[in-house]
Order: sequence, then structure tokens, then C-alpha cells
Amino acid sequence: MAHDTKSLTFRYGEPVRDQGQLSENALLKSMAERGSCREFKDDHVDLDTIRLLCGIALASPTKSDLQQRDIVVVRDPKVRDAIAELVGGQTWVTAVPNLVVFCGNNRRQRLVHDMRGHAFVNDHLDAFFNAAVDAGIALSAFVTAAEAMGLGCCPISAVRNKPTELSDLLELPDHVFPVAGLAFGHPKTPEPKVSMRLPLEATVHVDRFSEDGIEAVIAQYDQQREAAQPYEKQVAPEVFGTSDEYGWSEAKSRQYALPERQSFGAFVRAKGFDLS
Repeated sequence: MAHDTKSLTFRYGEPVRDQGQLSENALLKSMAERGSCREFKDDHVDLDTIRLLCGIALASPTKSDLQQRDIVVVRDPKVRDAIAELVGGQTWVTAVPNLVVFCGNNRRQRLVHDMRGHAFVNDHLDAFFNAAVDAGIALSAFVTAAEAMGLGCCPISAVRNKPTELSDLLELPDHVFPVAGLAFGHPKTPEPKVSMRLPLEATVHVDRFSEDGIEAVIAQYDQQREAAQPYEKQVAPEVFGTSDEYGWSEAKSRQYALPERQSFGAFVRAKGFDLS
């Protein structure tokens, strides 16, 4: 018998059924109920545990076994504080007890070519893309493993706001670049906030991609989210004014109507990547 899953039904605003898998599998249940954590207890996770989490994360899938992802574990408070300053406007980062930075690493592949005497002929966009995706997969696996241990996590994409400065701080060489940071630790509150997501009919496709009725689906999602999880503040009211109806689509379109990370492509090229 299929059962509605309370957390997923709330998250997507529509019934999501399972055949008992969630009740029988603690990991699946925790993944269904996960939420970001930005308030941590002060205690540090010991380095052996962090190395274990890194080992689990790096056991995740990697394109063609190339293993083009590295993890920088930030232990020095001065480095952590410098990163918090670089991400700008996110004061909560200064109180993060544990921080790692996931990097794409295409450098090692090039070193292997030098070692074996083979030409590196795939110097184009795919070289960057593969390393970036590898890092993202490892990040996701680290989060799943950490949360299975009872830790809270919150990715920090803002480490790409000033990638050159961050790269210098972490001494990242050519063809190694930051993808995202991750704050983690023991949460101050045991229950994370389950964030609503777009309905599955908007994001899950069978056989062929379809956008039929997408505007109506988004409009309904806006209403559901504004009623259940309203945003605490509106993006750039000094630019866009204040809207009486402020749902997901208004918030996200405002966010990307403002310039953001316009120099990142130049940074990646300066790292030695040919993005053609």
C-alpha cells in the first residue's frame, strides 16, 4: 500500500507516495526531511571525523573515474574569518565552527598527462564542466553523510563572489577553482526547516521535456509558498519597490535582475581554462 509522506507532500504541495521505503530506511527519511542549518553549537567536529566524511564524499560518482574534485578543510580561525569577509553580507559565517571548501581540480589530470607523456587534447569547456560537476557531486555526498551523523549543513555558493581572493587565500593553483563552501556542525535546534520546492510536475519529466502550463504551476507555487513560508524580506526594495505579492518567482527574478559574479568567467580563464 502506498502512503503519503508528510514532509515531501508539504515540500512539493502535492501528495508524494511511497511503498513504505521511508519508514523502513532512516537515511531516506532524513533526506526527505532535510533542511539547511545556519545556527551551530560552538564545538568543533574532530579532524578524524571530517576525514571520514571526506572519504565518504569522495567515494561518490565521478566522471570516467577522473576524480577531479578536492576538499580544503578550513581549521585556522583566521582563514575562516577571511572567508567570511569575502562572502560579504553573510554574518552568520563568522560563527561557523566547521568549514570546508569544495574545489574542481582539472590540474591533476594534466599532471598525469605530463607523467605519462600523452597530449592533453580536450582543453575546452568540458574540462572545466566535468571538474565542477565532480565537486558538486562530492558536496552533495558530504551533506548526506554529515546529516546522517546528526550534523547540520549549509552550502555557501558565495565563496565564488570573490574567487580570485579566495583562490589566493587557499593557494589554489592553475586549473583548481572553488565551487562551493560548506558550513557544518552540531545544530543548535534539532529540527531543520523543511523548505518548500517547486511541484514535481514542474521539474520531473517523463520521456520528453515539457513546459506545458508552467506559468500556472509557478503561480500556484508562489501562492502556496507565500502562505506557508513567506520571505522575511524583499530583495532590493530600493530598486524594485515593495510588492504586495512576494512569492518565489518575484524573489528569484529580482535576485537575477541584479549583477552577480560577472567576473567569474574571467577568473576561470585566468586559471588556465579554455571555455570554447
